[in-house]
Amino acid sequence: MVVFTSSVFSQTAFAKIEKNRNLTANSLFHELNATKDSLLLKSNMKISHVYSINSEYKREIDVYLNDTNLQIPLTNLSQGKHVMVVNLTPKKIIFVIHFFGSFSMASIDD
Repeated sequence: MVVFTSSVFSQTAFAKIEKNRNLTANSLFHELNATKDSLLLKSNMKISHVYSINSEYKREIDVYLNDTNLQIPLTNLSQGKHVMVVNLTPKKIIFVIHFFGSFSMASIDD
């Protein structure tokens, strides 16, 4: 008799980013952090406004600032697709984040 046991560990929040691959968007670094629970934004230009539009066309993130570096927690987002708009005056860079929500640790025994 053969018994397989494996454990799957998940982060407390899980998200996926669809980066903007346009050449004019490389002025903005936009990535998720290692645990995928925060959005990291960095640019040489000033970031003046960041907002998200969810699948119900409502804004869940709406931040006005004048900075080149920003970390936005994703833990308060609703599950689903969020279109992110970052205003680097005079341009806007758009990308998508899919937020799947919080998951607890799971164990799979075969």
